[in-house]
Amino acid sequence: MNPESFQQIVVGFTSAYKGLRLYPAQHPSIRSQLEKLLQRLIAHLEQREMLKMGLLEETLFIDDHLFAIQTPAIATLAQLLKQLQIEALEFHRGLTESELLDFLQLLGRSDIDPADLETMLAERNIEHIRLAGGNPDEDQEPRRVYGRAMTVVNEIFEDVRLGRIPCSQKAKHIVKDMAKLTLADPHALFALSMLKSYDNYTFTHSVNVSVIALAVGRACDLSEEQLRTLGLGGLLHDIGKLKIDLAIINKPGRLTEQEFAQIMNHPRLGAEILHDTAGIPPSAVDIVLGHHLRYDRQGYPADARLHGSPEMVHIAAIADTYDAITTLRAYQRPVTPRQAITKMQKISGSMLHPDYLQAFITSLGTYPVGSLVRLANNEIGLVMRVGTDNPDEMELKILFSADGQHLSEPRSRQLASSDKHLVVAEVDSFIKGVNPVDYF
Repeated sequence: MNPESFQQIVVGFTSAYKGLRLYPAQHPSIRSQLEKLLQRLIAHLEQREMLKMGLLEETLFIDDHLFAIQTPAIATLAQLLKQLQIEALEFHRGLTESELLDFLQLLGRSDIDPADLETMLAERNIEHIRLAGGNPDEDQEPRRVYGRAMTVVNEIFEDVRLGRIPCSQKAKHIVKDMAKLTLADPHALFALSMLKSYDNYTFTHSVNVSVIALAVGRACDLSEEQLRTLGLGGLLHDIGKLKIDLAIINKPGRLTEQEFAQIMNHPRLGAEILHDTAGIPPSAVDIVLGHHLRYDRQGYPADARLHGSPEMVHIAAIADTYDAITTLRAYQRPVTPRQAITKMQKISGSMLHPDYLQAFITSLGTYPVGSLVRLANNEIGLVMRVGTDNPDEMELKILFSADGQHLSEPRSRQLASSDKHLVVAEVDSFIKGVNPVDYF
Protein backbone atom coordinates (compact mmCIF):
# COMPACT_ATOMS: atom_id res chain seq x y z
CA MET A 1 0.00 0.00 0.00
CA ASN A 2 1.47 3.36 -0.97
CA PRO A 3 1.89 6.35 1.40
CA GLU A 4 -0.96 8.25 -0.28
CA SER A 5 -3.38 5.44 0.63
CA PHE A 6 -2.26 5.63 4.27
CA GLN A 7 -2.76 9.40 4.16
CA GLN A 8 -6.31 8.86 2.87
CA ILE A 9 -7.04 6.53 5.78
CA VAL A 10 -5.87 9.18 8.25
CA VAL A 11 -7.98 11.88 6.58
CA GLY A 12 -10.99 9.56 6.41
CA PHE A 13 -10.66 8.57 10.05
CA THR A 14 -10.38 12.14 11.37
CA SER A 15 -13.17 13.40 9.08
CA ALA A 16 -15.56 10.70 10.27
CA TYR A 17 -14.57 11.27 13.91
CA LYS A 18 -15.14 15.04 13.69
CA GLY A 19 -18.34 14.60 11.68
CA LEU A 20 -19.91 12.36 14.32
CA ARG A 21 -19.40 15.09 16.90
CA LEU A 22 -21.52 17.44 14.81
CA TYR A 23 -24.14 15.26 13.10
CA PRO A 24 -26.12 12.10 13.89
CA ALA A 25 -24.89 8.80 12.50
CA GLN A 26 -27.78 8.72 9.98
CA HIS A 27 -26.70 11.98 8.33
CA PRO A 28 -25.86 11.41 4.63
CA SER A 29 -22.40 12.98 4.94
CA ILE A 30 -21.55 10.70 7.87
CA ARG A 31 -22.69 7.61 5.97
CA SER A 32 -20.60 8.67 3.00
CA GLN A 33 -17.50 9.27 5.14
CA LEU A 34 -17.88 5.90 6.87
CA GLU A 35 -18.32 4.04 3.59
CA LYS A 36 -15.20 5.63 2.09
CA LEU A 37 -13.14 4.94 5.21
CA LEU A 38 -14.32 1.34 5.36
CA GLN A 39 -13.52 0.83 1.66
CA ARG A 40 -9.97 2.08 2.21
CA LEU A 41 -9.47 -0.16 5.22
CA ILE A 42 -10.91 -3.18 3.42
CA ALA A 43 -8.68 -2.53 0.41
CA HIS A 44 -5.69 -2.90 2.72
CA LEU A 45 -7.14 -5.87 4.59
CA GLU A 46 -7.66 -7.76 1.35
CA GLN A 47 -3.87 -8.00 1.14
CA ARG A 48 -3.13 -8.53 4.82
CA GLU A 49 -4.92 -9.86 7.88
CA MET A 50 -4.44 -6.72 9.93
CA LEU A 51 -3.65 -3.00 9.72
CA LYS A 52 -1.89 -1.41 12.69
CA MET A 53 -2.10 2.28 13.52
CA GLY A 54 -0.58 4.04 16.50
CA LEU A 55 2.17 6.21 17.92
CA LEU A 56 5.93 5.71 18.06
CA GLU A 57 7.36 8.35 20.38
CA GLU A 58 4.39 10.62 19.52
CA THR A 59 4.86 10.08 15.77
CA LEU A 60 1.85 8.59 13.99
CA PHE A 61 2.38 5.40 12.02
CA ILE A 62 0.28 3.01 9.96
CA ASP A 63 1.91 -0.36 9.48
CA ASP A 64 5.45 0.44 8.25
CA HIS A 65 4.75 4.03 7.25
CA LEU A 66 5.83 6.76 9.65
CA PHE A 67 4.20 10.18 9.20
CA ALA A 68 7.32 12.27 9.85
CA ILE A 69 5.74 15.36 8.25
CA GLN A 70 2.72 16.76 10.08
CA THR A 71 -0.62 17.70 8.49
CA PRO A 72 -3.76 18.82 10.36
CA ALA A 73 -5.34 15.37 10.00
CA ILE A 74 -2.19 13.61 11.25
CA ALA A 75 -1.90 16.00 14.20
CA THR A 76 -5.58 15.49 15.11
CA LEU A 77 -5.36 11.70 15.04
CA ALA A 78 -2.06 11.63 16.94
CA GLN A 79 -3.51 13.91 19.63
CA LEU A 80 -6.62 11.73 19.94
CA LEU A 81 -4.59 8.55 20.42
CA LYS A 82 -2.35 10.29 22.93
CA GLN A 83 -5.32 11.70 24.86
CA LEU A 84 -6.93 8.26 25.11
CA GLN A 85 -3.58 6.65 25.98
CA ILE A 86 -3.85 4.36 22.96
CA GLU A 87 -0.42 3.14 21.92
CA ALA A 88 -1.75 1.30 18.89
CA LEU A 89 -4.95 0.02 17.26
CA GLU A 90 -5.35 -3.07 15.13
CA PHE A 91 -7.99 -3.27 12.39
CA HIS A 92 -8.58 -6.90 11.40
CA ARG A 93 -10.03 -8.52 8.30
CA GLY A 94 -13.81 -8.84 8.64
CA LEU A 95 -14.29 -5.28 9.91
CA THR A 96 -17.87 -4.06 9.43
CA GLU A 97 -19.35 -0.59 9.03
CA SER A 98 -21.33 -0.96 12.27
CA GLU A 99 -18.16 -1.80 14.21
CA LEU A 100 -16.38 1.19 12.70
CA LEU A 101 -19.31 3.47 13.55
CA ASP A 102 -19.59 2.18 17.13
CA PHE A 103 -15.86 2.59 17.63
CA LEU A 104 -15.77 6.18 16.37
CA GLN A 105 -18.78 7.08 18.49
CA LEU A 106 -17.03 5.54 21.48
CA LEU A 107 -13.92 7.65 20.91
CA GLY A 108 -16.06 10.77 20.77
CA ARG A 109 -17.57 10.30 24.22
CA SER A 110 -16.48 12.94 26.70
CA ASP A 111 -16.81 10.62 29.70
CA ILE A 112 -14.61 7.81 28.36
CA ASP A 113 -11.96 6.45 30.71
CA PRO A 114 -8.93 5.16 28.77
CA ALA A 115 -8.58 2.33 31.27
CA ASP A 116 -12.08 1.08 30.40
CA LEU A 117 -11.73 1.27 26.62
CA GLU A 118 -10.88 -2.40 26.07
CA THR A 119 -13.86 -3.50 28.20
CA MET A 120 -16.17 -1.15 26.31
CA LEU A 121 -15.04 -2.63 22.98
CA ALA A 122 -15.94 -6.10 24.24
CA GLU A 123 -19.32 -4.94 25.55
CA ARG A 124 -20.20 -3.57 22.12
CA ASN A 125 -19.04 -6.73 20.33
CA ILE A 126 -16.41 -4.80 18.39
CA GLU A 127 -14.29 -7.79 17.49
CA HIS A 128 -12.27 -6.52 14.54
CA ILE A 129 -10.82 -3.41 16.19
CA ARG A 130 -8.44 -4.16 19.03
CA LEU A 131 -6.10 -2.27 21.30
CA ALA A 132 -2.44 -3.13 20.96
CA GLY A 133 0.79 -2.05 22.60
CA GLY A 134 1.55 -1.99 26.29
CA ASN A 135 5.06 -2.84 27.37
CA PRO A 136 7.02 -3.56 24.18
CA ASP A 137 8.52 -7.02 23.97
CA GLU A 138 11.88 -7.82 22.47
CA ASP A 139 10.56 -7.97 18.91
CA GLN A 140 8.77 -4.62 19.17
CA GLU A 141 11.71 -2.73 20.62
CA PRO A 142 13.64 -2.36 17.33
CA ARG A 143 10.62 -0.70 15.70
CA ARG A 144 10.32 1.71 18.59
CA VAL A 145 13.99 2.68 18.32
CA TYR A 146 13.75 3.01 14.53
CA GLY A 147 10.68 5.24 14.89
CA ARG A 148 12.44 7.50 17.39
CA ALA A 149 15.39 7.81 15.03
CA MET A 150 13.04 8.91 12.23
CA THR A 151 11.54 11.56 14.50
CA VAL A 152 14.96 12.87 15.54
CA VAL A 153 16.18 13.12 11.94
CA ASN A 154 13.01 14.98 10.98
CA GLU A 155 13.52 17.51 13.79
CA ILE A 156 17.21 18.07 12.98
CA PHE A 157 16.57 18.48 9.27
CA GLU A 158 13.71 20.88 9.94
CA ASP A 159 16.03 23.03 12.05
CA VAL A 160 18.53 23.17 9.18
CA ARG A 161 15.81 24.07 6.66
CA LEU A 162 14.73 26.95 8.89
CA GLY A 163 18.29 28.22 9.22
CA ARG A 164 18.68 27.16 12.85
CA ILE A 165 21.73 25.41 14.29
CA PRO A 166 20.53 21.88 15.12
CA CYS A 167 20.86 20.37 18.59
CA SER A 168 22.90 17.18 18.77
CA GLN A 169 21.61 15.84 22.09
CA LYS A 170 18.59 13.92 20.79
CA ALA A 171 20.62 12.45 17.95
CA LYS A 172 23.36 11.28 20.34
CA HIS A 173 20.78 9.78 22.68
CA ILE A 174 18.97 7.76 20.01
CA VAL A 175 22.27 6.58 18.49
CA LYS A 176 23.32 5.38 21.94
CA ASP A 177 20.19 3.18 22.04
CA MET A 178 20.76 2.01 18.47
CA ALA A 179 24.34 1.00 19.28
CA LYS A 180 23.30 -0.92 22.39
CA LEU A 181 20.61 -2.75 20.43
CA THR A 182 23.05 -3.61 17.65
CA LEU A 183 25.58 -5.00 20.11
CA ALA A 184 22.88 -7.15 21.75
CA ASP A 185 21.31 -8.34 18.49
CA PRO A 186 23.15 -7.27 15.32
CA HIS A 187 20.29 -8.24 13.01
CA ALA A 188 17.30 -6.71 14.85
CA LEU A 189 17.60 -3.16 13.54
CA PHE A 190 19.25 -4.26 10.31
CA ALA A 191 16.03 -6.00 9.26
CA LEU A 192 14.19 -2.69 9.51
CA SER A 193 16.65 -1.04 7.13
CA MET A 194 14.55 -2.68 4.40
CA LEU A 195 11.85 -0.14 5.29
CA LYS A 196 11.80 2.37 2.44
CA SER A 197 9.51 5.39 2.55
CA TYR A 198 9.59 6.82 -0.96
CA ASP A 199 7.94 10.13 -0.04
CA ASN A 200 10.31 10.57 2.92
CA TYR A 201 13.43 9.10 1.33
CA THR A 202 15.78 11.62 2.92
CA PHE A 203 14.66 10.56 6.41
CA THR A 204 14.58 6.81 5.88
CA HIS A 205 17.89 6.78 3.99
CA SER A 206 19.59 8.68 6.82
CA VAL A 207 18.27 6.30 9.47
CA ASN A 208 19.02 3.23 7.34
CA VAL A 209 22.61 4.28 6.70
CA SER A 210 23.08 4.71 10.45
CA VAL A 211 21.53 1.28 11.14
CA ILE A 212 23.57 -0.49 8.45
CA ALA A 213 26.77 1.30 9.47
CA LEU A 214 26.28 0.02 13.02
CA ALA A 215 25.90 -3.52 11.68
CA VAL A 216 29.11 -3.14 9.65
CA GLY A 217 30.91 -1.58 12.60
CA ARG A 218 29.91 -4.43 14.89
CA ALA A 219 31.16 -6.93 12.32
CA CYS A 220 34.46 -5.04 12.34
CA ASP A 221 34.67 -5.27 16.17
CA LEU A 222 34.33 -1.57 16.88
CA SER A 223 33.83 -0.58 20.52
CA GLU A 224 30.51 0.78 21.76
CA GLU A 225 31.94 4.30 21.90
CA GLN A 226 33.15 3.99 18.30
CA LEU A 227 29.76 2.65 17.24
CA ARG A 228 28.05 5.69 18.73
CA THR A 229 30.24 8.03 16.70
CA LEU A 230 29.73 5.90 13.60
CA GLY A 231 25.96 5.82 14.05
CA LEU A 232 25.83 9.59 14.57
CA GLY A 233 27.84 10.25 11.42
CA GLY A 234 25.61 7.88 9.46
CA LEU A 235 22.48 9.57 10.76
CA LEU A 236 23.72 12.99 9.63
CA HIS A 237 25.78 12.01 6.56
CA ASP A 238 23.45 13.68 4.03
CA ILE A 239 22.54 16.76 6.06
CA GLY A 240 24.32 18.95 3.49
CA LYS A 241 21.69 18.05 0.87
CA LEU A 242 19.28 20.32 2.74
CA LYS A 243 21.27 23.25 1.35
CA ILE A 244 20.75 22.11 -2.26
CA ASP A 245 17.74 22.86 -4.48
CA LEU A 246 15.10 20.20 -3.81
CA ALA A 247 14.35 19.93 -7.53
CA ILE A 248 17.90 18.69 -8.09
CA ILE A 249 17.77 16.25 -5.16
CA ASN A 250 14.50 14.71 -6.40
CA LYS A 251 15.24 14.80 -10.12
CA PRO A 252 14.41 11.31 -11.49
CA GLY A 253 16.57 11.49 -14.61
CA ARG A 254 20.24 12.12 -15.33
CA LEU A 255 21.69 15.27 -13.78
CA THR A 256 23.35 17.93 -15.88
CA GLU A 257 27.01 18.66 -15.25
CA GLN A 258 26.08 21.82 -13.36
CA GLU A 259 23.49 19.99 -11.24
CA PHE A 260 25.92 17.21 -10.36
CA ALA A 261 28.48 19.81 -9.34
CA GLN A 262 25.98 21.06 -6.77
CA ILE A 263 25.31 17.51 -5.53
CA MET A 264 29.06 16.95 -5.15
CA ASN A 265 29.17 19.87 -2.74
CA HIS A 266 26.78 18.33 -0.20
CA PRO A 267 29.49 16.59 1.91
CA ARG A 268 31.30 19.90 2.40
CA LEU A 269 28.05 21.73 3.16
CA GLY A 270 27.15 19.06 5.70
CA ALA A 271 30.53 19.29 7.41
CA GLU A 272 30.13 23.07 7.66
CA ILE A 273 26.74 22.65 9.35
CA LEU A 274 28.19 20.21 11.88
CA HIS A 275 31.21 22.42 12.60
CA ASP A 276 28.70 24.92 13.99
CA THR A 277 26.78 22.24 15.93
CA ALA A 278 27.84 21.67 19.51
CA GLY A 279 28.66 18.14 20.66
CA ILE A 280 29.52 16.57 17.28
CA PRO A 281 32.84 14.65 17.47
CA PRO A 282 35.39 15.25 14.69
CA SER A 283 35.15 11.61 13.54
CA ALA A 284 31.42 12.09 12.86
CA VAL A 285 32.20 15.22 10.83
CA ASP A 286 34.73 13.13 8.89
CA ILE A 287 31.96 10.69 7.95
CA VAL A 288 29.81 13.53 6.62
CA LEU A 289 32.70 15.05 4.69
CA GLY A 290 34.19 11.83 3.36
CA HIS A 291 31.40 9.32 2.71
CA HIS A 292 31.78 9.81 -1.09
CA LEU A 293 35.60 9.78 -1.14
CA ARG A 294 35.83 6.07 -2.11
CA TYR A 295 38.46 3.67 -0.83
CA ASP A 296 40.81 4.65 -3.68
CA ARG A 297 40.25 8.39 -3.00
CA GLN A 298 38.82 8.89 -6.49
CA GLY A 299 35.54 10.28 -5.16
CA TYR A 300 34.57 13.72 -3.89
CA PRO A 301 35.36 16.21 -2.49
CA ALA A 302 38.86 15.43 -3.83
CA ASP A 303 40.57 17.93 -1.52
CA ALA A 304 38.79 16.74 1.65
CA ARG A 305 41.02 16.72 4.72
CA LEU A 306 39.91 14.30 7.41
CA HIS A 307 40.65 14.85 11.10
CA GLY A 308 41.65 11.28 11.87
CA SER A 309 41.68 7.70 10.63
CA PRO A 310 39.35 7.03 7.67
CA GLU A 311 38.11 3.76 9.22
CA MET A 312 34.61 5.02 10.03
CA VAL A 313 34.37 6.88 6.73
CA HIS A 314 34.95 3.62 4.85
CA ILE A 315 32.35 1.81 6.96
CA ALA A 316 29.76 4.54 6.39
CA ALA A 317 30.43 4.36 2.64
CA ILE A 318 29.59 0.64 2.68
CA ALA A 319 26.33 1.37 4.49
CA ASP A 320 25.45 4.22 2.11
CA THR A 321 26.10 2.00 -0.90
CA TYR A 322 24.08 -0.95 0.46
CA ASP A 323 21.01 1.17 1.20
CA ALA A 324 21.19 2.95 -2.17
CA ILE A 325 21.40 -0.33 -4.08
CA THR A 326 18.46 -1.89 -2.22
CA THR A 327 16.18 1.14 -2.66
CA LEU A 328 13.57 1.48 -5.41
CA ARG A 329 14.18 4.55 -7.57
CA ALA A 330 12.54 5.98 -10.65
CA TYR A 331 15.57 4.83 -12.65
CA GLN A 332 16.23 1.47 -10.99
CA ARG A 333 14.32 -1.33 -9.30
CA PRO A 334 15.53 -2.52 -5.90
CA VAL A 335 17.74 -5.57 -5.70
CA THR A 336 17.67 -8.36 -3.14
CA PRO A 337 20.19 -8.47 -0.26
CA ARG A 338 22.30 -11.14 -1.99
CA GLN A 339 22.23 -9.26 -5.29
CA ALA A 340 23.35 -6.13 -3.44
CA ILE A 341 26.28 -8.03 -1.96
CA THR A 342 27.28 -9.30 -5.41
CA LYS A 343 27.22 -5.76 -6.80
CA MET A 344 29.28 -4.47 -3.89
CA GLN A 345 31.89 -7.22 -4.26
CA LYS A 346 32.53 -5.95 -7.79
CA ILE A 347 33.62 -2.56 -6.45
CA SER A 348 35.54 -3.95 -3.47
CA GLY A 349 39.05 -2.53 -3.38
CA SER A 350 38.15 0.44 -5.56
CA MET A 351 35.08 2.19 -4.17
CA LEU A 352 34.74 0.14 -0.98
CA HIS A 353 37.21 -1.03 1.65
CA PRO A 354 37.73 -4.76 0.94
CA ASP A 355 38.35 -5.94 4.51
CA TYR A 356 35.44 -4.08 6.07
CA LEU A 357 33.14 -5.19 3.27
CA GLN A 358 34.14 -8.83 3.72
CA ALA A 359 33.54 -8.63 7.48
CA PHE A 360 30.07 -7.23 6.80
CA ILE A 361 29.25 -9.93 4.23
CA THR A 362 30.42 -12.69 6.56
CA SER A 363 28.24 -11.36 9.38
CA LEU A 364 25.15 -11.40 7.15
CA GLY A 365 25.43 -15.09 6.29
CA THR A 366 24.64 -16.83 3.02
CA TYR A 367 21.08 -15.47 3.04
CA PRO A 368 20.85 -12.16 4.96
CA VAL A 369 17.89 -11.19 7.11
CA GLY A 370 15.08 -10.01 4.84
CA SER A 371 15.90 -12.48 2.05
CA LEU A 372 13.09 -14.47 0.49
CA VAL A 373 14.27 -18.04 -0.17
CA ARG A 374 13.01 -21.20 -1.85
CA LEU A 375 13.43 -24.49 0.00
CA ALA A 376 14.08 -27.90 -1.50
CA ASN A 377 10.42 -28.83 -0.94
CA ASN A 378 9.40 -25.73 -3.00
CA GLU A 379 8.13 -23.74 -0.02
CA ILE A 380 9.12 -20.07 0.06
CA GLY A 381 10.13 -18.44 3.32
CA LEU A 382 11.40 -15.12 4.61
CA VAL A 383 14.63 -15.06 6.61
CA MET A 384 13.61 -13.47 9.91
CA ARG A 385 16.79 -14.03 11.90
CA VAL A 386 20.23 -15.49 11.43
CA GLY A 387 22.52 -16.69 14.19
CA THR A 388 24.75 -14.10 15.82
CA ASP A 389 27.70 -16.47 16.09
CA ASN A 390 26.78 -18.61 13.08
CA PRO A 391 24.79 -16.60 10.50
CA ASP A 392 24.03 -19.78 8.52
CA GLU A 393 21.56 -20.69 11.28
CA MET A 394 18.22 -19.27 10.17
CA GLU A 395 14.73 -18.66 11.42
CA LEU A 396 12.28 -18.60 8.51
CA LYS A 397 8.69 -17.53 8.19
CA ILE A 398 7.09 -19.73 5.52
CA LEU A 399 4.93 -17.46 3.32
CA PHE A 400 4.18 -19.75 0.35
CA SER A 401 3.29 -23.44 0.42
CA ALA A 402 4.92 -26.04 -1.81
CA ASP A 403 2.10 -25.65 -4.35
CA GLY A 404 2.64 -21.89 -4.55
CA GLN A 405 -0.27 -20.75 -2.37
CA HIS A 406 0.26 -17.60 -0.30
CA LEU A 407 -0.37 -18.67 3.30
CA SER A 408 -2.83 -16.51 5.22
CA GLU A 409 -1.08 -17.54 8.44
CA PRO A 410 2.68 -17.88 7.91
CA ARG A 411 4.45 -20.46 10.06
CA SER A 412 7.93 -20.49 11.51
CA ARG A 413 10.72 -22.91 10.69
CA GLN A 414 14.18 -23.19 12.18
CA LEU A 415 17.19 -24.26 10.11
CA ALA A 416 20.50 -25.27 11.66
CA SER A 417 23.71 -24.47 9.79
CA SER A 418 23.82 -28.13 8.75
CA ASP A 419 20.43 -27.62 7.04
CA LYS A 420 21.53 -24.76 4.80
CA HIS A 421 21.57 -27.13 1.82
CA LEU A 422 17.76 -27.15 2.14
CA VAL A 423 17.76 -23.56 0.84
CA VAL A 424 18.13 -23.90 -2.92
CA ALA A 425 17.70 -20.33 -4.19
CA GLU A 426 16.91 -16.74 -3.38
CA VAL A 427 13.52 -15.46 -4.59
CA ASP A 428 12.91 -11.88 -5.71
CA SER A 429 10.43 -10.44 -3.20
CA PHE A 430 9.58 -7.65 -5.67
CA ILE A 431 8.33 -10.21 -8.20
CA LYS A 432 6.40 -12.14 -5.53
CA GLY A 433 4.73 -8.95 -4.30
CA VAL A 434 6.16 -9.38 -0.80
CA ASN A 435 7.32 -6.45 1.33
CA PRO A 436 9.66 -8.14 3.82
CA VAL A 437 9.28 -5.41 6.45
CA ASP A 438 5.56 -6.29 6.75
CA TYR A 439 6.60 -9.40 8.66
CA PHE A 440 9.11 -7.93 11.11
